[in-house]
Amino acid sequence: MRFRTIASAAGALTLLLAIPAAAATPTPGAPGIGDPYYPTYGNGGYDVGHYDLRLKYQPTTDALQGTATILARTTQDLSRFDLDFALGVDGVLVDGHPAKFTESPAAHKLQVTPDAPLAKGSDVTVVVRYHGVPSKVVVDGFTSWQRTPDGAVAANEPESAWWWFPSNDHPLDKATYDISVEVPTGDQVISNGLPTGRTTDVEGWTRYNWRQDKPQATYLATMAIGKFDVTKGTTADGIPVINAYSTALGDSAGAARASVERTGEVIDWESRYFGPYPFASVGGYVPDATSDFALETETRPFYSPTMFSSGADVSVVVHELAHQWFGDSVSLERWQDIWLNEGFATYAQWLWSQYQGEGTAQQLADYVYASHPAGDAFWKIEPGNPGAANQFADPVYDRGAAALQTLRDTVGDKAFFTILKDWTAQHAYGNADFAQFQALAEKVSGKKLGPLFTTWLFTPARPATGPVAQGTKAPAAARGAVPQPKSWREIHTAYALAR
Repeated sequence: MRFRTIASAAGALTLLLAIPAAAATPTPGAPGIGDPYYPTYGNGGYDVGHYDLRLKYQPTTDALQGTATILARTTQDLSRFDLDFALGVDGVLVDGHPAKFTESPAAHKLQVTPDAPLAKGSDVTVVVRYHGVPSKVVVDGFTSWQRTPDGAVAANEPESAWWWFPSNDHPLDKATYDISVEVPTGDQVISNGLPTGRTTDVEGWTRYNWRQDKPQATYLATMAIGKFDVTKGTTADGIPVINAYSTALGDSAGAARASVERTGEVIDWESRYFGPYPFASVGGYVPDATSDFALETETRPFYSPTMFSSGADVSVVVHELAHQWFGDSVSLERWQDIWLNEGFATYAQWLWSQYQGEGTAQQLADYVYASHPAGDAFWKIEPGNPGAANQFADPVYDRGAAALQTLRDTVGDKAFFTILKDWTAQHAYGNADFAQFQALAEKVSGKKLGPLFTTWLFTPARPATGPVAQGTKAPAAARGAVPQPKSWREIHTAYALAR
């Protein structure tokens, strides 16, 4: 802010008294959003509302050019701010004015200093022009950019944005997206949401446009370039379904289609348990990638061909689509709460198993408990606080799902499924944490659930009793050997590779 010089001393005093405490000296935004697991991820000082990404990609050289327009609102008086990014930057504008910037690719940070401080509560437009070869970017020893024989895929967790667009890279800062990508004619682009058109020019390039009009975490934004066979349809409830399969899947092509083409059926089924599907489209894509995981990229999950190398696997589709509620619409506030994503998506597979007659959720929970004796390292990891190194370890999935079965046994089916639907409705398109889930579960059930959650989620030891309500029946261990449910291998393979 700039103030006129006041000649009168009394007037100056009046002005000083009128300046609110918030009009403090502008300071830099924090180079991290405050996540204990990943202190350098995300940034402070602003909140993004929308990303407009206009890109051009050449598959033969892996060269990416881009202009990112970021619409944000400041949350403090800002002298400068950071974006998470690792490609080369050609220029930055803040509200139409050139801004100074400092690049730190190794730290995946772009530090921006506008030509004048930004007042708290201001709507700000940031334009970043950039270029680079994403496959050359290696951060902390890994890359989230997957090159394929006919293009590339951007998909990973907990981060993937740095490789292809500047962002506030943490689930706490969700935004809507317009993604427009120009590729050589003959190649295609798959992304989130719904397609909004494509154009081809006389120079041999085609531009594909996609829009996701609901808030989306940065790691859930995806882009795939290659040659695809695209199928379109609707769910029974009329939601558009868009699936895409690389034309080079070979022996995995049939199994991939036999799995992913059931997306509409699975969404309709899951809606019975979790509430209305939260987005305007759904689908999945299987590129010609060599990775070995699946990921719940919003509205359009990514599936590696590896998922289908042994045949159809609908269970992994169930897992990733359950994430559309648990993780995508309702996103975690900190990565410690990954159980709120993975435990719930795994439990969806257990419900599907029961629906298919291949083992009930209770039988699966009993099998998990019986399969890991006391002293097994499995019990050393706390699903409610696994640590960054164990975010995707088996206990987060298995023990996390068993915790949900124990909750179900304790509060009863009516309360349990009310809790799930209330959770997805109350926090739709936002963020929530474990404390909020416990409070909701206790409110709906009328029971104190702290000991249950402490035992199953926050104690590095095997619970003394299996996943059943106290006193309802003998724990699994007392009933002798527990047979392996028919669905176990498919479920375990699916989530061991899924995220």
